[in-house]
Amino acid sequence: MELLKPGFTHEDFMRVDDEKLPLLADEVRAVIVDTVRKNGGHLGSSLGVVELTIAMLRVFDPFNDRIIFDVGHQSYPYKILTDRFDRFDTLRMKDGISGFPRRSESPADHFNTGHSSTSISAALGYAKARDLLGEKRSVIAFIGDASLINGLAFEALNYVQETQTRLIIILNDNKHSISSRVGGFSNMLAGLSANTFYRRGKNFARRVLGPKWAGRFERCRDMLKMIVKPRNIFDQIGINYWGPFDGHDITNAVKILELAKNYYKPVILHFNTVKGKGLPEAESNPTKYHQVSPAGEAKAKTWSESASAIAEELAMRDDRIVCFTAAMSTGVKLENFSRTFPRRFFDVGIAESHMLTMAAGLAAGGMRPWVFIYSTFLQRAMDQLMHDIALQNLPVVIMVDRAGLSGSDGDTHQGMLDIPWGRPVPNLEIYAPCDEDSLRHAMLKASKREGPTLIRYPRGKIPPKKLSVDARDEGIAMIHDGAEWALLGHGASVSTMLDIRDMAGRKGINVPAVYDVLRVKPLDMDILREILRRYRAVATLEENYIAGGIGEAVGAVIAEGGYNVRLMRFGVPDVCVKHATQSEQRELYGLTAENVIACYMKNEE
Repeated sequence: MELLKPGFTHEDFMRVDDEKLPLLADEVRAVIVDTVRKNGGHLGSSLGVVELTIAMLRVFDPFNDRIIFDVGHQSYPYKILTDRFDRFDTLRMKDGISGFPRRSESPADHFNTGHSSTSISAALGYAKARDLLGEKRSVIAFIGDASLINGLAFEALNYVQETQTRLIIILNDNKHSISSRVGGFSNMLAGLSANTFYRRGKNFARRVLGPKWAGRFERCRDMLKMIVKPRNIFDQIGINYWGPFDGHDITNAVKILELAKNYYKPVILHFNTVKGKGLPEAESNPTKYHQVSPAGEAKAKTWSESASAIAEELAMRDDRIVCFTAAMSTGVKLENFSRTFPRRFFDVGIAESHMLTMAAGLAAGGMRPWVFIYSTFLQRAMDQLMHDIALQNLPVVIMVDRAGLSGSDGDTHQGMLDIPWGRPVPNLEIYAPCDEDSLRHAMLKASKREGPTLIRYPRGKIPPKKLSVDARDEGIAMIHDGAEWALLGHGASVSTMLDIRDMAGRKGINVPAVYDVLRVKPLDMDILREILRRYRAVATLEENYIAGGIGEAVGAVIAEGGYNVRLMRFGVPDVCVKHATQSEQRELYGLTAENVIACYMKNEE
C-alpha cells in the first residue's frame, strides 16, 4: 500500500494529490475485498461507489456536513476514509466496527441505517433542523436505485418541494438508468442551473422587470433540458435533476458535487456506477457478490434452501400456490421456484408493505400466497399483516426467514419481534420448527389452513439430524422425559435444550424433560397445564425478546392457575442486539447450556 498506511486518517486523505486519487481508489478496493473475504459482508455495493465516495469526501466535510447513507451496504469506503482504516479489519466482528453506519461508532456517521429507503426522509429532517437553527452545512442523502423505488422514499421525494430547503440527493444507479445518457450536456445543464451569473440574472429580472421575465429565464433553461433529454419524474415533482454522470470519474464528479454544494434548491445528482467494480467476478455476477460469507464458513443445507424446496413440492400439488419476495429471491433461495413457476412468482422489489397487501388480494381472489421475508423486514409490514390479512382471515402463509439471532449484520437485522408482535394478532397461527421434519409438518399444516399462518425459522444450517418427534397435531410435544424440571423451547433453542439435557447427565444433575413448542400460537393449553402440574421447575428458551415471548405466556398461565412451579425465562432482554456471531450472541444473552444449568443449580441450593 502506497497511500493507505497504518494511522491513515481523513486529514491524510485530504492531503492526497488529485492525480493519486485513482491509486487510492484501487487501494481502498483491495482493503475492502481482503476484509470482506475474511469477515463476510456486503461487497458489491461498496466496491461500486469507491470513486464516488472519494469525490464526495473531497467536496464535503463528513464531520460537519451531514452525509446519510441509505441502507449502508455501500458505506465501507466511507468508513475507511473517515478515520476507521486502522479498525476496518474488525468489520462485523464482536466489539468491532459495524457493517452499517452507526452514530455511536463515529462522528462522521449521522444516522443509523440498515433498512432501505430512509435516507431522504432523515436528510430532510436534518436540513430543516439546520434551517431552524441557522446553521451553515450541507445535507446529503446517498441512495441507490433499488432503494429509490420503495414507498418511503417516494413519500419523502413528494415532500421535498414542500420544504424547498437546500438538499443534495445522490442517486447511485448501479443497474438501471432513469433516463438515457446525454454525455457532455449533463455537465452543461448542471453548470447552467448552478451558475452564479444565471441566478443573478434571474433575480435581477424578478426585481426590476417582474416575475414574468424571471419566469422566462427558467423556461429557457427548461426548454434546453427538454431538447437534450426527456422530462423525468424528478423534474415533474419539483426537484432539479442533473445527470446521469459517470460515477467512476473522480475529477468530473468533484466538479458536479461542487456545483451542487453551492446550489440554492433541492437537487438530485444521478451517477451511474458498476456494482462490484474492480473485481471481475463481482462485476459479472453482482447478485452473488452482493453479500459474501466469511472465508472458511462451512457450506451445508440451510433453512432457506429447505423451506423453498418444500414450497416447490407443495406448489407442484396445488396450482393456487404462488410465492412472493421483496428483492430477496437469492437470500430466501427462491431462484429455482422462479424458474419452475415463472407465472406464480412475484419479486415486488423493496416494497414489503405492498407485498403483503398484494398477497392478501391474491388470497381474497382464490389463490394461496406464500410470502418469503426476513424477520427484520417483516417489521416494515406489520400493519398489513394485521389490517389486510389477519382481520380478513385470509390464507396467506408468511415464511419468516432469519428469525432470532442473525449474527454479524447488527442490530437492524436481528429477528426479535415476529413472535412478540405476532402473538396478539387475531386469526394468526405461529409455528417455529426445529428441524426439517417439523418444518415440513408446519408447512403442510399451513397449506391446508383457511386463515393466516406465520412460520419462523433461523438463519444458517438446518440441523443435520432429526431433533423433533414424529409429525403430530399437538402444539407442544415431548422429545425426552425427565425428572424434577422441564425445558420448553422452539426453533433454534431445541438444539440448546438437548445440549442442556446431555450436560446435566454428565454433571450428575437431575436430567430435565425436553418439550418442543412447534406451535407457538395458540399454545396447546392442555399439554402446558399438564407440564405445570408435573414439574417443580420449568425453563423457557427462545431466540426472540423475552417481553412478549412464550415465557411470558407460560408465566401468565402459572399466575392465573395458581401452579406451584418455579419459572425461569431465557431469551433476549430489552436491548439492541450487538453485531457478533450467532454463537457469541447466544453466549452474551445467556442462551447456553452452561448458563441455564447454572441458573437451575443456583435456585436448587
